[in-house]
Amino acid sequence: MAEVKSHEFDRFLKRGVELYKIFLVYGPDRGLVSERAAAIAKTSGATPDDPFSLLKLDIGDLSSDPGRLLDEVNSLGLFGGSKLVWLKGAANEKPLLDAMAILAKDAAPANMLIIEAGDLKKGSGLRKIVEPAKNVAVVPCYPDDARALQALIDSELEVEKLRISPAARVRLIELLGGDRIASRNEIRKLALYCRGTDVIDERHVDDIIGDASSVSADEAVDAVLTGDMPGLHRAINKVVASKTPVFLILQSCLKQLQLLDLMKSEMADKGLQANQVMMTLGRHIHFKRKPLIEKALRDWNAAAISGDMERLQAAVLATRQRQVLEPSIALQALMATTAGHARRRA
Repeated sequence: MAEVKSHEFDRFLKRGVELYKIFLVYGPDRGLVSERAAAIAKTSGATPDDPFSLLKLDIGDLSSDPGRLLDEVNSLGLFGGSKLVWLKGAANEKPLLDAMAILAKDAAPANMLIIEAGDLKKGSGLRKIVEPAKNVAVVPCYPDDARALQALIDSELEVEKLRISPAARVRLIELLGGDRIASRNEIRKLALYCRGTDVIDERHVDDIIGDASSVSADEAVDAVLTGDMPGLHRAINKVVASKTPVFLILQSCLKQLQLLDLMKSEMADKGLQANQVMMTLGRHIHFKRKPLIEKALRDWNAAAISGDMERLQAAVLATRQRQVLEPSIALQALMATTAGHARRRA
């Protein structure tokens, strides 16, 4: 196995990708998984609209035909030449594991294979098979750290010849990082908005990324915290329209509840009021949301927060195990949490 670490990926594309025919791209950052899989696919020379050159499969396609992946990867093109087989939505499904157990031991197949998977835990079936294999390149994709976000900001702003103030950069990094594609899109929107400006400042970031953040997460999270079911539906509709993964809203809501749980513990341990704990643990929260979070601290009890965290954690796990049903699982969990709080308030 060749594991391609995050900082090595660009160099791997230039000098190492041609040494492999099989690639596993996996991780919790779905946007980064898709982006890097697409970058590898470009090196194959496959024509996107040519079915003889590129075959895209979903993991569900293997359930009815378990041997299809092996057949496609080893088949010769009708008009000669090789093709790219691109499998999405993978995890640890038996048809995939059976096929990979064979491919990992054999010589390089006739065609290139790219597998996109979710967050595979160490020791999971698929990783157990590919990690000892010498003919598989493995590309883990984890959420961007500060250094990666800095590089992403610089590369995107350089295209428009824009500079950004230190304070605006700090603010921008606070609002990014959950998903690579979402982060890249937000930076591009900021660059487009500031085209012709000498230096991007905090006001520009709040005008554009602040609004985008509320569309992608805050509006939905706030609806959950206030038990506002119609508001949740409006926010989810915006999320779907903006092509933001619903999974990110699920993660954001879980993180918000974890913060509330920490704040409630601090209040109980030190005898603090909601406004006092907001000055310490809540200092990074956007000023527009602080009154709502402070009210949530008064309205939600520790037992309710704990129960809702368990529900959302179970939903996060379920979306990773059954990625095809991700939007439905996430929406059901968010609605149940919202409805529960609405009942408690009533």
